[in-house]
Amino acid sequence: MPDILAENLSGKAVMGSDGTELGMLYNITMNLKTGALEDLLVSPNEEYPVGDSRFDLDEQGRVHVPVSHVQAVKDYIVIER
Repeated sequence: MPDILAENLSGKAVMGSDGTELGMLYNITMNLKTGALEDLLVSPNEEYPVGDSRFDLDEQGRVHVPVSHVQAVKDYIVIER
């Protein structure tokens, strides 16, 4: 995947590879020692499958999607599901 500036990701919708709209990108976490991106924090929408335990949820109900699951970034951020 080519390099993409984080500012270009702000406000992007997140979609599963199966076409399910999961929510909107809230933030990105990174390892401060290495600078490596770790997780996308996604604010889930109403269509997000509540029983989907593939990804962790934080206290605010945001979904933590490991960056390794990102397949494409275009109009949407597409993640492997």
